Amino acid sequence: MDRFVSYLRVSTDSQGRSGLGLDAQRQAVAAHLSAVGGQLVAEFQEIESGKRADRPQLVAALASCRTRRAVLVIAKLDRLARNARFLLSVAEGSGQAGVVFCDLPTVPAGPVGKFLVTQMAAVAELEAGLISQRTRAALAVAKARGVKLGNPNPGPATAAMAAAARQARRPAWFKAGLHVELGKAGLTLSGRMMAP
Repeated sequence: MDRFVSYLRVSTDSQGRSGLGLDAQRQAVAAHLSAVGGQLVAEFQEIESGKRADRPQLVAALASCRTRRAVLVIAKLDRLARNARFLLSVAEGSGQAGVVFCDLPTVPAGPVGKFLVTQMAAVAELEAGLISQRTRAALAVAKARGVKLGNPNPGPATAAMAAAARQARRPAWFKAGLHVELGKAGLTLSGRMMAP
């Protein structure tokens, strides 16, 4: 029986509080494991933007995969990334067992699967780039028409607000002190051993 580590992610606090997105992902993972006769040995969930590469729970899930020689299972490709380079780094960081996406059940594990997932991620990255390009063009047209963009009523910034903004921009792994704990264990954020 293959062992699996699941990684669940939603983008916003409100999605995390409702639990609906996480529950839907959890159900997709359970259905996949039932179909393949797999065993879930660990679950990691995160509330973080998919654009961020610094996700402490993803780092922990990857470490768990390597330690347990388990397959990383994710409900949908877009729950991990729409960036081909990041996706490939995760696939390589998951260890020998690889990564499985429940919405792509026919993608085999191993080098062929890694190739196919990388190609799909490149298409997803292209789609995200085209959406961004169209949005910027639409905003430029709106601005040319005289539409006022941005917050129409910005209040005066205070020192406390500036400090809160700086803290919010810090990566989640930094806030959690993950880099310190990994350093104590002789590891880097990429999961590689530090040179002696």
